[in-house]
Amino acid sequence: MIELSGKMRVSFDLDEVLFVDPKDHKVEPQLSWPFCLIYKERLRLGAARLIPKLQEMGYEVWVYTSSFRTEKYIRRLFKHYHVKFDGIVNGQRHMDEVQRGKRDTLPNKMPSKYRISLHIDDEEIVAVQGRTYGFNVYRLDAQDDDWEAKVIAEVKRIEKMEHHE
Repeated sequence: MIELSGKMRVSFDLDEVLFVDPKDHKVEPQLSWPFCLIYKERLRLGAARLIPKLQEMGYEVWVYTSSFRTEKYIRRLFKHYHVKFDGIVNGQRHMDEVQRGKRDTLPNKMPSKYRISLHIDDEEIVAVQGRTYGFNVYRLDAQDDDWEAKVIAEVKRIEKMEHHE
């Protein structure tokens, strides 16, 4: 079920966007024991600050991932960082609600089906699919100390563009 609200929606992919390899990226401090044994993923430095900041600015923040991690797992992991998402689309929900047995395989992400105005992802193929299927994608992959400011600037740009349509 898709909730309706007047707020602009922004979604983040998990793997290589919010969850990153500490060898290649700066990360948030590891969760304390025993939670670090349950939740092995490492969160990109700044994510725990950016998501609530976007929400304070009046945006809904979602996760849209092709992974099959459960919504419960994702919510519980981020709760340890004091982050709460407004919506979560995982691989199973996407298969159930977007693909729904269609013969033609759709992209593994279709943010527009959930009224998501901007999706942040690391994969070029998702950006290409965005141009093909008409959804906005901001590519974020490499370590970038200014990634939070760049995401906020892109969110504001998309919001301004939507208001002028």
